[in-house]
Amino acid sequence: MTATTVQLLNLYPVLNELPDTIRDQCLAEAKQLVVPGNTSIFEEGHPCTGFPLVISGSIRVLKSTKSGREIPLYRVFPGESCLITTTCLLGRIAYSARGFTEEETQLLLLPGKWFDELASFTSFRGFLFQLLADRMADMMQLVEEVSFQRLDQRLANILLGKGAHLQVTHQQLADELGSVREMVSRILETFSSKNWVRLGRGKIEILDPAALRVLTEER
Repeated sequence: MTATTVQLLNLYPVLNELPDTIRDQCLAEAKQLVVPGNTSIFEEGHPCTGFPLVISGSIRVLKSTKSGREIPLYRVFPGESCLITTTCLLGRIAYSARGFTEEETQLLLLPGKWFDELASFTSFRGFLFQLLADRMADMMQLVEEVSFQRLDQRLANILLGKGAHLQVTHQQLADELGSVREMVSRILETFSSKNWVRLGRGKIEILDPAALRVLTEER
């Protein structure tokens, strides 16, 4: 058993609950991929060719609007899998969003035929149902944030989650919020004028996290 296989089984213990012959044959036919950062994994409208198991790195999934804006839906980290891919394989439909790597990402791509085979086992179905439940909760939180939180509150919340010293551009924050750089820049300038943050080229320093936290809790 290779080191990668051991790591995979530790990240996805559900695979240990499958019959040995099934698991071993499935892993033997799976594709091991190392994908550079900022590389497309799947595109909206394209067919789904396999079920990704992330070993290292991360995948970001976004939905494009007709105006060209992109709404970030969720990220897939090691030990997790992709809701959009799961629904595509279950429903035999094309991708309804796009996904790309945020950094160099190692993953194992299980062929579609093996997804159907594994889904016939109770343990793997349980893994899929838990995935669907967890992602649905994430999506409901996203809908609540987008629908009921102002952009300045959402931006403050993101800033608070990244530490006191951020190496990030206004464009990267806009992408994460599904907004445009100009609006994010204006809000950051407002934060700066109140001495909540200090802005630099490609960096932001949090000066008053308490004030930002109060903003996020406003109704």
